Amino acid sequence: MQRAIIVIGMLVAALCASAPKPAGNADNGKRLFTSVGCYQCHGRVAQGGSAGPRLGPKVIALPAFLIYVRHPAGAMPPYTTKVISDGELTDIHAYIKTMPPPAKPSDTPLLSP
Repeated sequence: MQRAIIVIGMLVAALCASAPKPAGNADNGKRLFTSVGCYQCHGRVAQGGSAGPRLGPKVIALPAFLIYVRHPAGAMPPYTTKVISDGELTDIHAYIKTMPPPAKPSDTPLLSP
């Protein structure tokens, strides 16, 4: 059932790809990422943690993001509109999109041959 919801979410995302995309407020998204508790599983900068995967910098499309947060698979609890609005999730999505890519191992002297 949850896989079906994810597939439907991806289809909605594909259909909405040509629609204008709301920008969101990345600064507010950063604040919400902490206050709502996203960081507890996904890390302070969405790098991933012991309980949640890395979220950025390549983020799924906003419609799919909204559907997944409302109807997640696995251990993630669902966040209903009573907990966080679509506008606030849009802000969190905008914040995650600002994340720089992780450093390449070759750019880290200790990891270079």
